[in-house]
Amino acid sequence: MKNFSWQWVLILAVVIAAMVYVAPTFKQGLWPGTQINLGLDLQGGMHLVLEVDADKAVESTLERYLQEIRSSSRRERIRLAAVDMVDGSRIQIEVRGQADIEAFEKLLDDEFADLRIADRSGGADTLQMVLDLPDEEVAHIKKLATGQALETIRNRIDQFGVSEPDIRRQGERRILIQLPGISDTERAKELIGRTALLEFKLVDETIDPQEAEKGKVPPGTEVLYETRQDPATNREIKIPYLVEERTRLTGAYLTDARVQIDSQYNEPYVSITFDNKGARLFERITEENVKERLAIVLDDNIYSAPVIQEKISGGEARITGNFTTEEARDLAIVLRAGALPAPVEIIEERTVGPSLGTDSIRKGLLSMIVGGILVVLFMVFYYRGAGLIADTALMLNIVLIAGGLAGFGATLTLPGIAGIILTIGMAVDANVLIFERIREEMRLGKTPRAAVEAGFSRATLTILDANVTTLIAALVLFQFGTGPVKGFAVTLSLGVISSLFTALILSRAIFDYLLLKRKVKSLSI
Repeated sequence: MKNFSWQWVLILAVVIAAMVYVAPTFKQGLWPGTQINLGLDLQGGMHLVLEVDADKAVESTLERYLQEIRSSSRRERIRLAAVDMVDGSRIQIEVRGQADIEAFEKLLDDEFADLRIADRSGGADTLQMVLDLPDEEVAHIKKLATGQALETIRNRIDQFGVSEPDIRRQGERRILIQLPGISDTERAKELIGRTALLEFKLVDETIDPQEAEKGKVPPGTEVLYETRQDPATNREIKIPYLVEERTRLTGAYLTDARVQIDSQYNEPYVSITFDNKGARLFERITEENVKERLAIVLDDNIYSAPVIQEKISGGEARITGNFTTEEARDLAIVLRAGALPAPVEIIEERTVGPSLGTDSIRKGLLSMIVGGILVVLFMVFYYRGAGLIADTALMLNIVLIAGGLAGFGATLTLPGIAGIILTIGMAVDANVLIFERIREEMRLGKTPRAAVEAGFSRATLTILDANVTTLIAALVLFQFGTGPVKGFAVTLSLGVISSLFTALILSRAIFDYLLLKRKVKSLSI
């Protein structure tokens, strides 16, 4: 009797917990809680496969080395006759004069020991050298580029506010992204694929940018453009700027980026904050270049080029550019998440419409209802009163699966619905084993109470063996499967656990109630 009372307490606790978790799914705002998330195939959304241009990451690394060589050579007063990038994979350097050659070789050994000397030539007073990265370092950079791109894209999507995104690596250079519920696909693609390399460069005003566009570009400078929209004609106007190739400061030092509203013009802008090192660099740049223009460059596009009026301390700056609030918000997201280590290219894109998802849900639920009705009718027809007990356990089994999906914040997919339908058939298997054992005991002449006791005790070990092996297989599918396979494994695992609970605890509690409380003298089985 003591065990009997504890059985019902446990059953009530589990049922109430399941109802509490599953209720917000059917009536939003009922109370704060989790709900069942629908996968891409059920609520629609976007499927993307990106390929990371890992070679560009190697090129960017060498470009950084090139800039550091130039900067260090100026600091050490070493005159370099030439320093250029060749094929994006090598740095070619020429040094003249014995003193400069000796000083440069010492600098190379002290500060750039990671670079490999691929070729070395020249005469007595001339040194020509080709530098590149060791093969092991190139392989490491390429591998790291995909991993960093994955984390950066995940951070952007998390801040974008997508429920239950699926982002994972696929092969060496590819990233698979599934975004359920996304309606503005173009905005999502722009946010994901943006490199977001933020740079601060000084504007060279010694030459008219119009002349530079014609090919008269001084060494160490380049032409970049600021895009504006003409309010009268709604056409885009590209304004050329001649800027230094040398980057004075990058977005690597950013700690925060937020959307603010300009109180004077009532327009949104992005406020950025640097860390301590970035703040010192920004303060020094503005102090040394008062009355000069500093271009704010994002992915080789100039957003603004204000004149430095005075030294700016505190490590804060702003990016303006006639943004809409949505554009400013997306820019702040990509800056906070950081720049991609290399460009990414969309090589596969699929969009699942919500109508297709609705049709999938409707057909899946119809299959579940039809399958459930057939199982219920069979159990009542074949096992009579005991079949009603099994059907009660089956109904509760479905509620427990739904509660488990909501409680764990799992995503329900179309294969997941298939897993639930499979569970409906599997859920009565345990009851069938128990009922057949009880029938055998009653044929031997035992009383209903003794037959039930023997039936459950003899069938329990068999039921556990069968369900535990199924559960192990489901867990393996969950661990190593992806996408639809993982969705199937989730519902199958929850179904196995809930069917064990309903068969061994709920069904036994109902039999005990009938035999101990209601004093039933015969069983309908």
